[in-house]
Amino acid sequence: MRVTSIVSGIFVVLAGSSSLAQSLAGDALSEAIAGRTVYLATPLGGEFPLNYRKDGVVDGSGDAVGLGRFMQPKDSGRWWVDGAKLCQKWRTWYDGKAFCFTVASLGGDKIAWVRDDGLKGTARIAK
Repeated sequence: MRVTSIVSGIFVVLAGSSSLAQSLAGDALSEAIAGRTVYLATPLGGEFPLNYRKDGVVDGSGDAVGLGRFMQPKDSGRWWVDGAKLCQKWRTWYDGKAFCFTVASLGGDKIAWVRDDGLKGTARIAK
């Protein structure tokens, strides 16, 4: 449980104004994510990279933000799109629980996300 709280805390960054945000869903969401690295913004200004491979595998590394002190710094899992939501399930992070997110484009390479438990943040997608 402590690991989940620590990782959740790292991702807590309030999303910017979403009045101009365009929701991504279905094929548009898959195309925006597949084969790309998503860099989650962290509260202290760092970025947490998640590599969404085209084969449905997602790889994450918390090395850059110092997660090794609190938990396993790297993990892999599965990702998929379920209608209007991006879902992922890690092998060890979050105790292997699946989470889903709504994702909205903020323009350019920026996105806002809201996890199904209400946690939200921003990220950039590397092309």
